[in-house]
Amino acid sequence: MAEEKKEEAFLDRWSRLKKEQKEPPAPVKDETAAPTLPPVEKLTPESDFTGFMHPKVDDTLRRVALQKLFSDPHFNIPDPFEPYSRDFNVEDPIPPELLATLKQAEQLVFGEKQPKEEVASQEKEKPQADEPGKQDA
Repeated sequence: MAEEKKEEAFLDRWSRLKKEQKEPPAPVKDETAAPTLPPVEKLTPESDFTGFMHPKVDDTLRRVALQKLFSDPHFNIPDPFEPYSRDFNVEDPIPPELLATLKQAEQLVFGEKQPKEEVASQEKEKPQADEPGKQDA
């Protein structure tokens, strides 16, 4: 008989054990009553909100309590170290003092163009760069 049990196939053994099982175990029932909760109007951010998380508390009451908790400014301030918590499109503009030092700003922002004589003299002073691939003869 011991040899027969050793030779029993896995699915046959599983099927036999399933048939021998009397009834499934009963789920554990939570017999505790819903906790006594303070009125939502008297809640402050320092209040204990754990009672509102009990499974027997109505979902609408839980949501109202959480709205009261998260209306505190502590939760409305975004974390400055969180990468996507800020809007970088509304940053401070470049100060005028710094803008005046930028060469691009002379022409684009301020409209001050150099006289043609100065531009020509600056171009003459620049050394001519060799074209790549050409060698001196």
